[in-house]
Amino acid sequence: MHFTPLDSLQPHYDVIVVGSGLGGLTSANRLAASGHSVLLLEHHSQLGGLATWFKRGGHIFDVSLHGFPYGMVKTCKKYWGRAIRDSIVQLKNIVFDNPQFSLTTTFSKDDFIRILQEHFGIEQTVVEEFFATVDGMNFYDDQALTTRELFNEFFPGRSDVHRLLMEPITYANGSTLDEPAITYGIVFSNFMNRGVFTFEGGTDKLIGLMSEELLDKGVDICTNARVDRVVVEHGVTTGVRVKGRTIRAQAVISNAGITNTIDRLVGREQFAKEFLGRFSKVKVNNSSCQVYFGIRKGERIDEIGDLLFTSTAEEFSSEEMRRMDTKSRTFSLYYPKTRPDAPPDYTIVASMNANYDDWAGLDKAAYRAAKEAMIERCLVDLERYIPGVRTRIDTIESATPRTFKRYTLHTKGTSFGTKFEGLDISRSLHREIAGLFHVGSVGIIMSGWLGAINYGVIVANDVDGYLRG
Repeated sequence: MHFTPLDSLQPHYDVIVVGSGLGGLTSANRLAASGHSVLLLEHHSQLGGLATWFKRGGHIFDVSLHGFPYGMVKTCKKYWGRAIRDSIVQLKNIVFDNPQFSLTTTFSKDDFIRILQEHFGIEQTVVEEFFATVDGMNFYDDQALTTRELFNEFFPGRSDVHRLLMEPITYANGSTLDEPAITYGIVFSNFMNRGVFTFEGGTDKLIGLMSEELLDKGVDICTNARVDRVVVEHGVTTGVRVKGRTIRAQAVISNAGITNTIDRLVGREQFAKEFLGRFSKVKVNNSSCQVYFGIRKGERIDEIGDLLFTSTAEEFSSEEMRRMDTKSRTFSLYYPKTRPDAPPDYTIVASMNANYDDWAGLDKAAYRAAKEAMIERCLVDLERYIPGVRTRIDTIESATPRTFKRYTLHTKGTSFGTKFEGLDISRSLHREIAGLFHVGSVGIIMSGWLGAINYGVIVANDVDGYLRG
């Protein structure tokens, strides 16, 4: 695939997109389709941001291809085309296993309603009223009600029900029980449409198809091009500096984290005191750890589920889930059906929420020991579901918040951007500095693959309006 070298880029574009996460890719695609000249700059050697993959020991490991809502089908059909839409398939076996309950579900609304009644004994009217409440939530609702208060209103004293409803969402976007209920309700309602879906062919195929579409639309793509600064002159964005070169543009979209955008790319000195006061209240979301297991060629594993939420913790706790020695993790199982056109391969990814600060200060020896201990905990848990799996594994790799920070440049290696306050800052950026826009994981509801792509569309519309002025 032919990308444009830095020294071959044009001196001026209508729009420069800094960063190629799904939000940046989608914004670039929409603006090019609207007739604007677009440059996409990416500091890494491959596109995708956290929607990425890597190769080790003859295996392809997906970093974030763990499941997204059905809304991706409609969104991809409308904004990315048939080839991408037609590769979205359902994960039908979602497994929960913890001291409070064990069950398998399609993670659809109908199945959750059935489970809440049959497995947990909740009255039908209560279940229906709960789903009607969360289905009706939107961004403009009262933010005072917390998720904990919402759960206690409908399911008082039922920590098992709270766990069923909350645990997968905490894995998906780092949210807690004490954050605004609307941040829970919006994400939960998306997933509770028709279940959990994934991309057949893997992340490498998805990003490849997106790259081809961008190139077909005339987007210039330049990798290994870390932007040094967004250029602002007299309160107006005029371009970027990258590796000592200034490239001009009428608008710049940052797909870096919102904190990186303000602190590093633009500089606080460019913003008003009132804006910085609001920005100071933005809290960065947590990061993640992952352990990747490749099964030796010729070996196979039985299907134990597509996505396994497992924990030996007595009750749900978002704080416990972020501990270095957490007892809670997900296993994403990638069977040969994930990449049906490739030679048969089995890979398993263990994912855990994490705090960056727990890992940041470790010296080299302590860091290595902590990673080895994390891998061992994952293996112990995995062997409960696949006995003897150690003897079938030929490749093991791991990632920590330090890894995520190194490859994404995100503040504290955050996997989910910011907490709720970040969305207002992101949305108001262009009102502070003309021509400066932001897209990316902010405010919890704009995280994950679907949130990122939808936000890319929203921001592209904002930029198109600005350019047409």
